[in-house]
Amino acid sequence: MQTTISKEQAISLLKKYNKEEFHIVHGITVGAVMRWYAENLGYEQEADFWEKVGLLHDVDFEQYPQQHCQMAPQLLQEIGAEDEFVHAVCSHGYGICVDIEPKEEMEKVLFASDELTGLIGAAALMRPSKSVQDMELKSLKKKFKDKKFAAGCSRDIIKQGAQMLDWPIDDLLEKTLMAMKDKEEIIHKEAVM
Repeated sequence: MQTTISKEQAISLLKKYNKEEFHIVHGITVGAVMRWYAENLGYEQEADFWEKVGLLHDVDFEQYPQQHCQMAPQLLQEIGAEDEFVHAVCSHGYGICVDIEPKEEMEKVLFASDELTGLIGAAALMRPSKSVQDMELKSLKKKFKDKKFAAGCSRDIIKQGAQMLDWPIDDLLEKTLMAMKDKEEIIHKEAVM
């Protein structure tokens, strides 16, 4: 999977349709996590594609929340997104707002990790360090089980994503936490640009 879209184009489009810092940081976070997964699952040559899909997965969410994943194809046309790129972006809304099923491993990783990055990010904000660097898996598992904590992050979607990947939930939690630890500095740097 390859794309002609540059990272600069992806970030520019993200910021064109998203003005709230939370949504921009979320896109950058998911992009960085997707790059980590590509690099660690044997898809190094596709890492740019994975990252840019992660960056733009919610491109339409802030301005068109009722049409999430339905407006994305139109917005992605502005930067000449290929069909497989559009499919990958939209597939993370499978069963929620669209019927575009994640088929590729990359799409399944996006589906599984999107909500989870939000949960991990919320857990990090509760820590004195405000960082994931000192977060342990057992602490994350505790937050995951607490339905009242970060209630907007669907545990059912996270579990469904783990099932799609045929991974135990603990593996998904651990890998995504490792990804966020590894990419935290880059995420902070890109978020202030």
